[in-house]
Amino acid sequence: MGQQQLLLIVLGVIIVGIAVVVGINVFTASSTQANRDAIIADLTNLASLAQQYYRKPTALGGGGNTFTGWKVPAQLDTTGNGVYTAPTVEAQSVTLVGTGNETGNDGSTPVRVSMVVSPNDITSTTINN
Repeated sequence: MGQQQLLLIVLGVIIVGIAVVVGINVFTASSTQANRDAIIADLTNLASLAQQYYRKPTALGGGGNTFTGWKVPAQLDTTGNGVYTAPTVEAQSVTLVGTGNETGNDGSTPVRVSMVVSPNDITSTTINN
């Protein structure tokens, strides 16, 4: 083989290697974002259930204008997207926390999202992008 052919082969291998590394990085970033979005969607669903409980009269199994007594339903506390808890349940607010399956931007801890639910409002905060 000529020197020019060897140079082209080496150049081709370098370009393919760079393309593979870039592809892996894009895939990792995409899967983290998808997990974050899925956690927010699941938490929004749980927030809706908490607000339903708040508005439902106690005679019908609700809270009667209080969140006290509301819990994350057992069938929704763990999904394919992550694990969900309600560490703080107060009379007029509930704090929900979702911990994802993907590693966040810090590279060591999983994606986490916190959501504060009040009777008329839902506020979401990403803890580890």
